[in-house]
Amino acid sequence: MSNKNPNLSLRFAGWTMFVLALIFINSKDYFSYTPPPLVKSISNKVELGNDYQGLLKLQKAFIRNAKAIKPSVVSINKVKEIVEESSWYDIDPSFSWFLRAKTWLSNNLRGRKYVVESVGSGIVLDSDGYILTNYHVVENIDRALVKLSNGREYFGKILGYDSFTDLAVLKISTLRSLPEPIFGQSENLQVGEWVMAIGNPYGLEGTVTVGIISGKGRTDLGITRFESFIQTDASINPGNSGGPLINLDGNIIGVNTGVAAIGSGVGFAIPVETALQIANQLVQNGTVARGWLGVGIQDISPEIASSLDFNSTDGVLVNSVDLETPAGEGGIIRGDIILQYDGKSVPGTKFLQKTVAETQVGRVVLVKVFRDGKEKTLTITIGKLVS
Repeated sequence: MSNKNPNLSLRFAGWTMFVLALIFINSKDYFSYTPPPLVKSISNKVELGNDYQGLLKLQKAFIRNAKAIKPSVVSINKVKEIVEESSWYDIDPSFSWFLRAKTWLSNNLRGRKYVVESVGSGIVLDSDGYILTNYHVVENIDRALVKLSNGREYFGKILGYDSFTDLAVLKISTLRSLPEPIFGQSENLQVGEWVMAIGNPYGLEGTVTVGIISGKGRTDLGITRFESFIQTDASINPGNSGGPLINLDGNIIGVNTGVAAIGSGVGFAIPVETALQIANQLVQNGTVARGWLGVGIQDISPEIASSLDFNSTDGVLVNSVDLETPAGEGGIIRGDIILQYDGKSVPGTKFLQKTVAETQVGRVVLVKVFRDGKEKTLTITIGKLVS
């Protein structure tokens, strides 16, 4: 007969179950729900699928734009003729007179030979054969050979150039209509937008590179006299100059000009509005007419403003006035602070230089200056800047 107490065993079992129940209830796993591995896997696949489709759409945009724009991008080549003259005395004297004459004529009248060197790129302006490129691409070229994307080659005539903006226009004669690209706008570009550069770096025709807009309105780079460049990290190398910078819509927004000496991965393009404005003048007139005041100017530092009792750093200080200039004849003197030009406030020297240059020659404008503690409005007839 057993001496164990059955009631004590029951109590012990009950307490054990109670403790286990509390442990289970207080466990964090009881109140949180973890999806089964299968559900997680499906969710991840959906997210990855959406990202992948987005990448495919971006890739298709790059491919579409490259196919659409490439036919409008040309290669600019430098052509040098090889002169191979043969002297009468270099011919074998054992030949008969007739054979010597025939050999001499054959050597000197045979087809000309040329050495062709790729120097840059260009953009078809319209179907009539006008080509836009950089001035530095054609600067030292006697004869320019323009090669189209279909392999056809034509000698090009330089209609005009503008060294102040590093732009030039060539004309080729062809019975075939050239493919015209779509020109967009650069004014509303945002830093971070995708762009593509197309050109012929190192003679590699039709090369496409991709990047983003890294900056806008870049100045003081020492590339040209009038600067307001688009900065991009799309690879731009020697030979890309004169080619297009394109947005995701396939529109040309700039003309690739070069890379900065400050480091790799920093390229610059001329905004399309400036490029087309200059190109139109070069096509029509062969030159660019720019407005001219005839003054030396500088930005206003806080120290300069204080010394002149001027309560702002806006405007520009006139530090010199040339003789027989529009500014001098209109009454501007050394020490004046130009506040407004043609009704527009002047924030600094770059703005005034650009605005004056874009003013039609011969136009009369009002210029507001600060002089001797007072504001004064002068009437100026804009002259022509001679390059």
